[in-house]
Amino acid sequence: MSIRIFVPVDSGALSVGANDVAQAIVAEAVARGIDIELVRNGSRGLYWLEPLVEVDAHAGRLAYGPVTVEDVPALFDAGFVDGGMHRLGHGLTEHIPFLAGQERLTFQRVGITRPLSLDDYLAHGGFAGLTTAIALDGAAIVKQVTDSGLRGRGGAAFPTGIKWNTVLNAAGSQKYVVCNADEGDSGTFSDRMLMEGDPFCLIEGMAIAGLAVGATQGYIYLRSEYPHAFKTLKAAIELARAARWLGADVAGSGRAFELEVRLGAGAYICGEETAMLESLEGKRGIVRFKPPLPAIQGLFGKPTVINNVMSFAAVPLILAKGAAFYRDYGMGRSHGTLPFQLAGNLRHPGLVEKAFGITLRELLLDYGGGSASGRPIRAVQVGGPLGAFVPESQFDVPLDYETYAAMGAMIGHGGIVAFDDTADMAKLARYAMEFCATESCGKCTPCRIGSTRGVEVIDRIIAGEAREANLDLLDSLCDTLLHGSLCALGGMAPYPVKSALKHFPEDFGVEPVTAE
Repeated sequence: MSIRIFVPVDSGALSVGANDVAQAIVAEAVARGIDIELVRNGSRGLYWLEPLVEVDAHAGRLAYGPVTVEDVPALFDAGFVDGGMHRLGHGLTEHIPFLAGQERLTFQRVGITRPLSLDDYLAHGGFAGLTTAIALDGAAIVKQVTDSGLRGRGGAAFPTGIKWNTVLNAAGSQKYVVCNADEGDSGTFSDRMLMEGDPFCLIEGMAIAGLAVGATQGYIYLRSEYPHAFKTLKAAIELARAARWLGADVAGSGRAFELEVRLGAGAYICGEETAMLESLEGKRGIVRFKPPLPAIQGLFGKPTVINNVMSFAAVPLILAKGAAFYRDYGMGRSHGTLPFQLAGNLRHPGLVEKAFGITLRELLLDYGGGSASGRPIRAVQVGGPLGAFVPESQFDVPLDYETYAAMGAMIGHGGIVAFDDTADMAKLARYAMEFCATESCGKCTPCRIGSTRGVEVIDRIIAGEAREANLDLLDSLCDTLLHGSLCALGGMAPYPVKSALKHFPEDFGVEPVTAE
């Protein structure tokens, strides 16, 4: 019987040589007369160990990594195909502390199954949620999602069930389901990992949404920088359609749902839902006025469900195991889990799916292993390039939507970028404002002009020019951006600036305020 060896096909692993390692393993096995079956799986999310090679042993899968082409002969010499000891060995993959402590609900199959194997997907619980949904009417499906407490896994964290219920009850002969897969935030990669490693999960979640609200057509709006995800999704959709999980008669239900992938053109603003709709319609990606809400008048003026990848990917499990199962994870009004993405100056970057309520300190130290430089972590930007900078004094605050909002921060998509004590927070704040100026769609004055003026004012503060007057001006400008911008791009640009000024004033040449 052939020995199964797993090498990820995830683009993160490919970027560090996974294809070359896979070829070297096959060539070495042939040269030694060893019968192997090479399996290309998704990534487990332990990116500091990629390429992570796994061997299927009696007790489970054994992990070796990071493996280079040069390491392959020595691995064979050590008998790794039979579980032999080697300096790159980590024992059973599931027992690696980084993985063992996680609560993998959305990512339960990623890294375990072959991304484009329907047999693997079905063997690991796939389409159980859609099968349950077929037996329910739209209102009952929406109730399950509502009762689960699932909220949008983006900036606004809006309750998913409320959005779906609005579309369900909206009048319209045609309705749409749109997945916002324009994952453009710095330090984020969970959407890409799932689309490349478990594409049927997204397809299933969107099909359930279609049945729930009466939509017959879905679109995945994918960022053009994800060519591997594009190829995988297109192939997965064809396989799902051939197996009748998509099409005119979804799984014999008598209800239709079709799906296709559309590529964006590289604009960060198209992560905003109305700009994304404009782009999907073939127009320039520019923010729309609201109201009307997309749930009432969305794509082509029709009622439209818009969620991101992580929101749709959570739905199959909710339908398969019930709302209470998902709702019991988390804290407060933050239910379920979130795949946190650890990036920046960390020894162990990667994906950690945990229930809400975990702290930054736990993520940074217990999972991230501390800074890669060995220096103290000074600040962490949570929630993308427009997220607030969180200082060490707030690392023990639980990651919960309301708790973070109360301290002027946000969790967003779960991106976590760490900086050590050599970081210049004034320069980072300036970069955030400049990013807003560069990526603004230009429709509203506060964002278009305010962000450009913001960069200029920050430059004057750093240079020490009329510092007090310019600090007052920056505060007023941030207030205008926050309350006057049409969308979250301008509305959130003040978050990193104000948090950097509040917690790291010395980097701006400002004396820290001390409590009396």
